[in-house]
Amino acid sequence: MFAVMGATGRVGRSIAEQLLERGDRVRALGRSRERLAELAAAGAEVRAGDAADAGYLTDAFAGADAVYTLLPYDVGTTDYFGDQRRAGEAIVRAARESGVRHLVFLSSLGADRPSGTGPIASLAEQEERLRRLDGVHRLVLRPGYFFENFAEALAAIRRHGVYADAYQPDLAFPMVATGDVARAAAEALVRRDWQGLVVRELLGPRDLSLAEATRILGGHLGRPDLDYVRLPYADVVRALVELGFSEQVAGLTVDLARAVNEGRVRSAAGRTAESTTATGFEEFAGELVRAHALT
Repeated sequence: MFAVMGATGRVGRSIAEQLLERGDRVRALGRSRERLAELAAAGAEVRAGDAADAGYLTDAFAGADAVYTLLPYDVGTTDYFGDQRRAGEAIVRAARESGVRHLVFLSSLGADRPSGTGPIASLAEQEERLRRLDGVHRLVLRPGYFFENFAEALAAIRRHGVYADAYQPDLAFPMVATGDVARAAAEALVRRDWQGLVVRELLGPRDLSLAEATRILGGHLGRPDLDYVRLPYADVVRALVELGFSEQVAGLTVDLARAVNEGRVRSAAGRTAESTTATGFEEFAGELVRAHALT
């Protein structure tokens, strides 16, 4: 049996679905029982609760062959690092007290640095907690920028005819489909073929710039002249606040873009066959546009 945190999110849900399709027993964890209902209908055991509640997590991890973990957050929080610390400490305590032997943690590129990376600094802190966790085999997955982040840009493209963000236009960096991240996590949960603490990067098929990704997306939208516009950091903070982000999380999000632009968020190990994932952005962009009926 596998316990999957964040089972209503992009990665966690895909992991749970893949395991259920294999015929494995899945305990799906999330904040809302209502949002877990579809997985329950598919055969998962569901447990709703607070990710920062060590007691809840201990019960949920008990009896699992392996657990998938992450640090969920609310873009409206005014105590981002406090929230992340409480959830991280609860996961470690639950792993220790439940007796689970294998744990997968969703981290990020850039978590090799303790600071200067915006919200990723909380993942670096959790990796350090996991390094001190004895008696559990831990696999840390460090993916690049998610393809799915472009889904949030489609409405802006429809309204303004451009895609705008704080990243340098022609700076290529690792981008990856969350489906590939979920496949890597699900396979690891099933195989449990690592010992101690192992870090694995997931880098997509190739590095990609925002300008190139926008051109590819524009081709699928029937807008071959679609432009990417780099905005000043302060403008992006204001735009995120208007979308419901707290000032703190908006600022951290822009700090991440600054860290990427300045080369602080990058692969620590270099691209390898193992870290290169299958789904290309060209394929993903077509599926994204069709899913949003914008063609």
